[in-house]
Amino acid sequence: MPTRVTVEDAVRESLDKDARLRHSAEIAVMFDDGIVTLRGTVGSFGQRLAAVHDARKVDGVDDVDDQIDVRILDVDGRSDAEVRGLVLQAIADDPDAPAESIDVHVVDGVVTLTGEVSDQFQSDATYSDVAGVFGVIGITNDIRVVNP
Repeated sequence: MPTRVTVEDAVRESLDKDARLRHSAEIAVMFDDGIVTLRGTVGSFGQRLAAVHDARKVDGVDDVDDQIDVRILDVDGRSDAEVRGLVLQAIADDPDAPAESIDVHVVDGVVTLTGEVSDQFQSDATYSDVAGVFGVIGITNDIRVVNP
């Protein structure tokens, strides 16, 4: 059975090896009873998802309590209108995301996706596209999956 220290060290090593996480030392790792808690601050929503993914793949981790904050530095920040445009373009560029049936609202960098799609794959593809847009600090996926 993995110990607290060995799991925490393995998660830290996984975070350190991930090139997407430029400042992995800014993420605190705590392990208790199969659950890894991640706390700290990263510069993008994609980095937050990467850290959670890295922690989940470590042996002995049953779940991840994601308490990571996303903060875009002012010099790198984007207006909500700019983020919305970039998100809409990212969705439009993906043949798996039905851009014509998705609407996007952005408030303080948090993107809310609405609309209807015919299968879960389309919703997941859209979410993934949005997660990769710099300036997004959170996503609320209110896309409904409706089978025709």
